[in-house]
Amino acid sequence: MRGDCSGGQGTFHTTHWSVILAARTQDNGTAAREALASLCSAYWFPLYAFIRRNGFAPADAEDLTQEFFYNFLRRDSLLNVNPLAGKFRSYLLGCLKHFLSNQRRDQKIQRRGGGMTILSLDGAAADSLYLREAADNITPEVLFERRWALTVLDQTMEELRREYVRRASGEMFDDLRGFLTSSEASASRAELAKKHGISAGAIDVSIHRLRQRFGALLREQILRTVSSRGEVEEELRYLVSIVGI
Repeated sequence: MRGDCSGGQGTFHTTHWSVILAARTQDNGTAAREALASLCSAYWFPLYAFIRRNGFAPADAEDLTQEFFYNFLRRDSLLNVNPLAGKFRSYLLGCLKHFLSNQRRDQKIQRRGGGMTILSLDGAAADSLYLREAADNITPEVLFERRWALTVLDQTMEELRREYVRRASGEMFDDLRGFLTSSEASASRAELAKKHGISAGAIDVSIHRLRQRFGALLREQILRTVSSRGEVEEELRYLVSIVGI
């Protein structure tokens, strides 16, 4: 992974990470930083979990996460990111490791920026979620990867839900979402057909469309964090291998 870490819908559009990698001039700086902030907002818990797994107490991990994002979003090192930087999560994790190394060297934990909150973190909820991780012997790196995968899936599901709500089909989405990853759902196809006043065949069509749209949105989510479209399918296979869907 190369880069300077020293400072602490339906179609594929220009991706967040590609916008950031293209920020070679000051003119592109604003767009790149907005894209970077948008990406980072989804990564606070995977990074928090990584810090906790490295032995830091909950309050210290929350402060360190805030301080890391403050440094990461405010520095000028975007201009030094190599265009071949690769996957965003790998670059971000490399920067976090460098940051923690400096923290250990200095042996101080403090939130910078005059108390400014860079991201809204619910410390109690974050630690409750962290403690639900099953394997005590899991490495920080594996935990980070797992949380990254689940975060991507959660973002995709939420985006899909919003699409259905905009079409006044939120109830249908809630009824069908259980069919996305398995054949298990809160009700059978026959029960759902009766509930919505349509045929069982229409329910099957709706499930098929839901799965297709979920897959398309998932690929879009992944595309935002890689350098090129060619990496999407590889990342998708990796994500599936982590979460077992």
